[in-house]
Amino acid sequence: MQTIGAEYLGDGQCSFTVWAPEKQKMTLQLVHPEERIVEMKQDKWGCFQVTVQDVFPGTRYFFIPDEEEKGYPDPASHYQPEGVHGPSEVMDHSTFEWHDQNWRNIAFQDMVLYEAHVGTLTPESTFEAIIPLLDDLAATGINAIELMPVAQFPGNRNWGYDGVDLYAVQNSYGGPDGLKKLVDACHARGIAVFLDVVYNHVGPEGNYFSKFGPYFTDKYKTPWGEAINYDGDWSDGVRDYFTGNALHWFRHYHLDGLRLDAIHTIYDDSAVSFWELLHRRVKQLQQEMGKPLYLVAESDLNSPRVIRSPELGGMGFDAQWLDDFHHTLYVLLHPPGKKFYEDFGQPEQLAKAYTDGFVLTGEYVNFRKRTYGASSAGVPGDRFVAFLQNHDQIGNRVKGERMSQLVSFEKLKLGAAAILLAPYVPMLFMGEEYGEDAPFLYFVSHSDTDLIEAVREGRKKEFSRYKWEGEPADPQSEETFNSCKLQWQKRKKGHHKVLEQWHRQLIWLRKEHPVLKNFEKKDVQVHVLEQRGFVLQRQTADGLRHLHCLFNLSDTELSYTFSKKAADWKKILDSKEEKWLGKEEAETKPLPTYVKAEEQVKLAPLSIAVYEGKL
Repeated sequence: MQTIGAEYLGDGQCSFTVWAPEKQKMTLQLVHPEERIVEMKQDKWGCFQVTVQDVFPGTRYFFIPDEEEKGYPDPASHYQPEGVHGPSEVMDHSTFEWHDQNWRNIAFQDMVLYEAHVGTLTPESTFEAIIPLLDDLAATGINAIELMPVAQFPGNRNWGYDGVDLYAVQNSYGGPDGLKKLVDACHARGIAVFLDVVYNHVGPEGNYFSKFGPYFTDKYKTPWGEAINYDGDWSDGVRDYFTGNALHWFRHYHLDGLRLDAIHTIYDDSAVSFWELLHRRVKQLQQEMGKPLYLVAESDLNSPRVIRSPELGGMGFDAQWLDDFHHTLYVLLHPPGKKFYEDFGQPEQLAKAYTDGFVLTGEYVNFRKRTYGASSAGVPGDRFVAFLQNHDQIGNRVKGERMSQLVSFEKLKLGAAAILLAPYVPMLFMGEEYGEDAPFLYFVSHSDTDLIEAVREGRKKEFSRYKWEGEPADPQSEETFNSCKLQWQKRKKGHHKVLEQWHRQLIWLRKEHPVLKNFEKKDVQVHVLEQRGFVLQRQTADGLRHLHCLFNLSDTELSYTFSKKAADWKKILDSKEEKWLGKEEAETKPLPTYVKAEEQVKLAPLSIAVYEGKL
């Protein structure tokens, strides 16, 4: 696999390489600090290359394909200091002073992920502004941050899925050095860093890929336009570009994992699939770097093939997001959500989500008008990421409401417990741990007026199709963006502080209790209580220690009789203890500290309690 882009070789030498197999000519246009024109030579793989003297880091350049009248940014640019339409800049990654030489990553099953958007996490909207927040996150127990995409996008505000320079780090966030400083600071605090990458489409504005090569195909379609050419003519260069991108983030930015967006919209019928190629190259790099490198999928397939090894016909991902868990838990906590998740909301489905993983496993699904999914029963829980909120589930509501704006404080506690006591790797969305109530809306900052209007109309049509009521906020408005910024100071006050402490306690329990370290599904059982609650039963692999997690999701009292699995049961957590009550939450007598086998207890409305039993 050939290195593409600008590679600084030291001593004022820089190698420039660009893949353009169908072009007859390629010219390197140096524009800063001095202007020069340099002809490039093409090799048999379709790459144009030239090594130039007296070129130092900070030099800016374009490529001019064939007889074009102007130059275009490097498709593999590492930095776009003037945005998506400006020149690319030569980087020397060797000059950054890393302090994480002893960092060896965290076992995936031990992670508590925290999805964050760089632009709205702080008022400054930069990587470096996040660093002062890391100690608070570490104190809560969060040990892995998952950044939404940071590849260069148009303007200075965007979710990140409109990236067009996929090797470059967003200039308004602080560019390459800003990201490196954040990763280095995270590792110093024992926090891993994941990055969301988009390999299924490229954004519209500043998308100059077709000026260079056949990156796209009309053989397939995606919801966002042209599909990436992973299996057609000249697709070797495309596959190298995207697998090389994954390696780029691991090598130059010391990232610990990647989350791949919507893999179900990537199409490839090659004998050796893109996924097999990516898996092999990442695992080779993993050996070189001496630490695990994780690949996590967002998939709409409900197929265990996603997390099966390529040797067994799978895609080779280490884990995938578990949307079914979100959908059924969300509807149980917020019944109006049934309107949007019509196939979910039964307590038995949540039980299946805990014990099996996928809820829809071959049944007829109304939303899809067909049978859908396959069983994931038996797949270890640490191959799934479970969540109650993420950027899509919040941002694709017409008003961008978080759960804190939709349900009561008691239900926020229930939701946190349902996720953090599950046999899955949990993920929180930024601010969820303290009940942030700022919305998370969709926002962009395009410069093309026609595109801006198309985005506005597209959002309106999308919400209309999915039966949302009301008008969406203007995605182009800076006010829309600013309204989404977190109010970090709230985590220290009132019910926000209580909720953060509740999360902290649950995460501590998750990390310390041996039962919660067992991810084998055979050791997980769920019993539904009168369609109004459930008991999540987990145990150690040797069967000597048990946890019964008692959930009452209803507004009325609920009875539960303890099993004979232990002679005595000791309470280790109770949401109705005084220290966990919100300002509007009525005081209720907590459950007894000790309970005998076959003894009955009364579960308070909207409560969660955890009891431990030992054999």
